[in-house]
Amino acid sequence: MEILNSPYFDYLILPLFIFCLRICDVTLDTLRIIFMTKGFKYLAPIIGFFEILIWIVAITRIMQNLNSWVAYVAYAAGFATGNYVGMLVDEKLAIGHELIRVITRVDASEMVNALRTSGYGVTTVKAMGMQGEVGIVFIIANRKNQKHAIEIIQKHNPNAFFTIENVHFVNRPLDRNIITDATGTGVFPRV
Repeated sequence: MEILNSPYFDYLILPLFIFCLRICDVTLDTLRIIFMTKGFKYLAPIIGFFEILIWIVAITRIMQNLNSWVAYVAYAAGFATGNYVGMLVDEKLAIGHELIRVITRVDASEMVNALRTSGYGVTTVKAMGMQGEVGIVFIIANRKNQKHAIEIIQKHNPNAFFTIENVHFVNRPLDRNIITDATGTGVFPRV
């Protein structure tokens, strides 16, 4: 094993190996946390198993080469890159739902109708803001469709203020008939 004693191993192969291991284990860590928060209680431990197995291999290589500053840099760079890759994977998976809260001072009925026509669950509420009456529109959107919902909001009300929150759980009753609230403006699933 002449390759293990060459400078290429110490300064290129080993750091690259550690770097790749850290990308994998930190990406898996990010996914594990996402799956835990979304309630995937059987998938998260499996991912955790492989995450820690990869981490043990990486940290063992570091401990066997304590005099290699290049390995330290590769370890840290792999951690940083793994965070970035994990966020990209999360963005591509787009698991779960979001609550989009829109506060508007103008009549939002056109926007609400466009959102409902596109299949979004929408509830409207009249409220009092600092400068008078406002409308609050609550929208539940699948994360994969979030950008589309925002496009509709911005098309019909470009000056609307909106926030987006992660929703841990969405109850979808089997009876998908809907009823309106007392004012006729809100839409709620029939329970």
